[in-house]
Amino acid sequence: MRPVIPVEVIHNGIGVPYEVLVDSGADNCIFDAQIGEILGVDIEKGEKAFVSGITGSPEPYYIHPVIIKVGGWEYKIKAGFKPNTSKLNYGVVGQNGFFDIFVIKFDLLKSEIELKSRWNKD
Repeated sequence: MRPVIPVEVIHNGIGVPYEVLVDSGADNCIFDAQIGEILGVDIEKGEKAFVSGITGSPEPYYIHPVIIKVGGWEYKIKAGFKPNTSKLNYGVVGQNGFFDIFVIKFDLLKSEIELKSRWNKD
C-alpha cells in the first residue's frame, strides 16, 4: 500500500478533493495541471521549474500559491502544476509545502500514516 492521503487543494475560494502521495524523496508538491485548471489557475503563468523522475528526463511544471486542507486545517503552500501526470491518479506532496509543515510517521505494517502539525492549531 502506498502512503496516499486525501487533501483538498484550494485556490481563489474553489476547492478540489484530491489524493496525494506522501513522498519524502520529492522536493516539492506537484499536482496534475488538470487540478489547476479546475481551480482557475493559469498554469503556464507560474514560476517555471523542472522535475526529473525515474527516467531522468527533466519535465516542466509551474509553481503557484495554493491552500491545501489536511484534516480540516488549511495551510498556504507553493505547489507545482505539471501537465501530463493524469496517468498517476494522484499528486505528490514533498519536502517543501508538506514535510516542512508536518512531522510524519509511517507505520508500514499497520498501513498507517500519522501527521502532526509543526504549528499548534488549537
